[in-house]
Amino acid sequence: MTKVLEIKVPDIGDYKGVPVIEVHIKAGDRVEKEQSLVTLESDKATMDVPSSHAGIVKEVKVKVGDSISEGDVVILLEEDGAVSTATAASTPATTPTSTSTSTSTSSATVEIKVPDIGDYKGVPVIEVHVKAGDRVEKEQSLVTLESDKATMDVPSSHAGIVKEVKVKVGDAISEGDVVILLTESGASTSASVATPAAPVAATPSSTPASSISTPAPVAAPRAEASPVASGTGHSHASPSVRKYARELGVDVTKVNGSGPKGRITQEDVQAYVKNIMTGQAASPAGAPVSAGGGLNLLPWPKIDFSKFGETETKPLSRIQKLSAANLSRNWVMIPAVTYHEDADITDLEAFRVMTNKDNEKQGVKVTMLAFLIKAAVNALKKYPEFNSSLDGDNLVMKKYFHIAFAADTPNGLVVPVVRNADKKGIFEIAKETGELAKLAREGKLKPDQMQGASFTISSLGGIGGTYFAPIINAPEVAILGVNKASMKPVWDGKQFVPKLICPLSLTADHRVIDGALATRFNVYLAELLADFRRVVL
Repeated sequence: MTKVLEIKVPDIGDYKGVPVIEVHIKAGDRVEKEQSLVTLESDKATMDVPSSHAGIVKEVKVKVGDSISEGDVVILLEEDGAVSTATAASTPATTPTSTSTSTSTSSATVEIKVPDIGDYKGVPVIEVHVKAGDRVEKEQSLVTLESDKATMDVPSSHAGIVKEVKVKVGDAISEGDVVILLTESGASTSASVATPAAPVAATPSSTPASSISTPAPVAAPRAEASPVASGTGHSHASPSVRKYARELGVDVTKVNGSGPKGRITQEDVQAYVKNIMTGQAASPAGAPVSAGGGLNLLPWPKIDFSKFGETETKPLSRIQKLSAANLSRNWVMIPAVTYHEDADITDLEAFRVMTNKDNEKQGVKVTMLAFLIKAAVNALKKYPEFNSSLDGDNLVMKKYFHIAFAADTPNGLVVPVVRNADKKGIFEIAKETGELAKLAREGKLKPDQMQGASFTISSLGGIGGTYFAPIINAPEVAILGVNKASMKPVWDGKQFVPKLICPLSLTADHRVIDGALATRFNVYLAELLADFRRVVL
């Protein structure tokens, strides 16, 4: 007969009346032993209440906001295998159960394949989360794939035991390819019944099944903002969180998850990085970081702004979220210095206006950005350190000239790339930048159109401003900021004459480029813009 158990809050120390902040299950759900049922949060710690048995949830006795203590009932559970347990209890210890024959017939191996993943084909495997012998649940992630456009998990369509893993990291797979061979759960359950019972003391068959129930395990409190290296090698995280971790250089297997069922959240990754920076955890290389060498930042202030007046909460756009991780890393890790210079573009602007007037019928409008890109290429050739990337103790000198430019879109800044700008003329660059900017505004840029840059130009000339300090787009070592040109009086030795002055702001990685070299680069770039004939020399 079915046995209903009360799953209660175990010993949680001196905590009493702890609020429930998350309920992870509902009536009808199947839960495994040790699976988290609810999460509690006191003023000192966050803790999960695990299930002491496996079975089907009959009723959930608590809800979010309830305050509970040790001994309170969390759920009513219909325990698995109540009938078979009773049968086993009445069977002599030395006699195998009578279902051993049916076990072999019910055993089934299932091929778990890559489901429909759209138009993606030959997508590389970047992570394998299971190995032979592991037990997996339905919808559990087996492998993670990463195309040039997206990161995606391949879930298991069945629950059971992994018999064989058919792929490895680096393999390219498509829809329909076999990922693992799985022995379904039903087969393994039957197999366990077929195993001869272990010798035990004689027990009357009338003993109630409930009398052999085990005490509930203790819920382990975990520090809310202190995920540290777990060393388990196994992690549960969504594709977006995995990508976020990779962008910050974090191994997700070293992060403890605080989400449902130990799932890693973006906040867990941030807390892990913060602990390394402040010396509370070991660095990814394994060397402890001294507290004095960290930033020792205060916690981010938590403020209820609504008590000061009316507020509205708006979520960050996807582009803003992705940019935030990169910008934070670059700002913290690169010792950057910004150098300013004024460029006289009076003659260049007059030439640009005349060129557009002469070629009005062709439909191609030459922008100042096209001249900036062309001039930047020449400056990079003269000072190749700016066309490099730092790789440990080595400097990677690039022989190609792929120039990125920041494009303003309704969802935030994106950075398209003009490839091989050294091999293109002004008209070709102007046309390409116009097309890329249009795709950016429409949200249609492809990933390969935003990759591979060796130098970036961020132009605010169409908006205004005087000077600013742009953040370097790692792994590049420099970025050029350009503001709106304005007419200014310039002394020519005899009198003040009106000149169109364009402000240039060059931010450089001081590990690679010192102040003298950065200033020479800036001055040379200003000379090219002042007399564009120098570009052809």
